[in-house]
Amino acid sequence: MFDITQLLDEIKASPYEEIVVTAPHTGVVTFTDVREGARVIGPSGTWKEKKGTLLATIERERNQKPIHAVEKGEVKEVLRHLEGAFVEAGTPLVRLRHFLSKDEVLAIILKKALHLFVAPERAKYYFAPDVDKKVKASGASSVSLHEGMDLFIMSRMKREASLAYSGPSGVIYAVYFQHNENVDAGQPLIGVCPPDQLSLIEDVVARVQTEWEERE
Repeated sequence: MFDITQLLDEIKASPYEEIVVTAPHTGVVTFTDVREGARVIGPSGTWKEKKGTLLATIERERNQKPIHAVEKGEVKEVLRHLEGAFVEAGTPLVRLRHFLSKDEVLAIILKKALHLFVAPERAKYYFAPDVDKKVKASGASSVSLHEGMDLFIMSRMKREASLAYSGPSGVIYAVYFQHNENVDAGQPLIGVCPPDQLSLIEDVVARVQTEWEERE
């Protein structure tokens, strides 16, 4: 088990993530009056239907597309030398500093503390029927896993195949995939906690909940 205290101290020393907002396609860029140091908001609403702060627009073939902040945070840099310029897709336009929330800190720590069972290839993943019933009835943490257990149905190009679990015995502590959405190869599907580490993980969660200070 890695050093939880050291990792938490490292995150506290640099409690943010740098986000680069890029051009979604080619076109001519026009920035709004947003300035360095300004606070911006990200998308909100149940389905993220409410857009974040407008940062710029990009025009191509007389069609303007708005470019919004993807997370809340602080504007670190606006690349204003690109004002009125024609840019390629993926060109950096604005750099944001997003301060980590408790949930995001927990996600970082848990991905290091848990055994991650990852997607072997890009596909849609579903729990196997017996596992799915248990998850829906009692939650994912009620599922005990062991090597070779049928865990997922992998769906790709209208073909389905079963996927067995490989890893240490334990319970499902975190679920990272969404129903009916593609997961890229190498991305985690679930996080598994061995029984002898469950109390330690719970202590970590409680510690983050009490020690982490949210930033607006």
